Amino acid sequence: MKKSIVLNQSSVGQKNIGALKTFLKNISPFNNRTDMPSVLLVLKKVFAFYLCYWTGIFLAEGLVIGGLFACGKNFLHGEMFSDDIMMLIKLYGMIVVIAASVLYWKLIEKRKLSEMGVTKNISGWFIGAVVGILLLIVSVSAIMVTGTIKFDGVSTDLDITMPLMFGGYAVQGAAEEFLSRGVVFHGLKGKVSMPVAVGANALVFTLPHLSTLGGSEPQFIISGVINLAVISCLFSFITLRTKSIWAACGLHSHWNFCLSCVLGLNLSGSEGTTSVINMHAEAANLLNGGIYGIEASIITNAAIAAGAVLLWYSYKKDNTERQA
Repeated sequence: MKKSIVLNQSSVGQKNIGALKTFLKNISPFNNRTDMPSVLLVLKKVFAFYLCYWTGIFLAEGLVIGGLFACGKNFLHGEMFSDDIMMLIKLYGMIVVIAASVLYWKLIEKRKLSEMGVTKNISGWFIGAVVGILLLIVSVSAIMVTGTIKFDGVSTDLDITMPLMFGGYAVQGAAEEFLSRGVVFHGLKGKVSMPVAVGANALVFTLPHLSTLGGSEPQFIISGVINLAVISCLFSFITLRTKSIWAACGLHSHWNFCLSCVLGLNLSGSEGTTSVINMHAEAANLLNGGIYGIEASIITNAAIAAGAVLLWYSYKKDNTERQA
């Protein structure tokens, strides 16, 4: 009897170990398996996101540190380039994140770049740029009507860094889209339901941005998180509508560049160093988003939500017409 109990316990233990091994194998980002429950596949893509993100950031930081030493700058003693140069290095360093995402997709997922949404037709990038600029104009104009953002005039001290900043934001926006709309969204699209794919995408897009909300008051944190989730849906819907990630890249990059370098407003809690126009927020409230900027504004939330709804219905209508 005792021997039978011991054998049964041993059998149960082996089954548990086997189940754990299967679970870990399923959620490991180092294989391209997709035959698993949706919740495990989502978890797997979250790990893939962070694998590409931290690999890219780690390598980029190493290159920056090596470059500083090569230029005679000892960062351990606080020796750095100017704020503008360091910002440019940070933005262009995101090229490494793009490379990590592409290599992951090709070597581990073993899929074509077209399946990641990286198509040869990049015209969508310009469509995204127009959508991003229009959304920004609508958002800022509506906030200015409330009197919570003021126009201070045109800057007279622009320098050569402005076009370089544009290139940097083009890289930075593309890097986030290659990760979110590429590795995660296209990794889940067609394998889980659309709401799950869009929701998981919003999750991985929002999480890395939470640190920038840390210094804000609770109401701005809540509004900022809502904005991040909604704008992630907007990026996903424009990716679906244009059948590539280029539109999301163009929208993302132009939103960030124009908000910081053209309008001179805070971008995700960070102040720009140079801008074409000088603007400032009047007091801190939910209309202007406080120190976090208009990305924590309820007015911006409404504008982006409206854009997301229009894109979703446009996508659904286009699908219906194709199937008719």
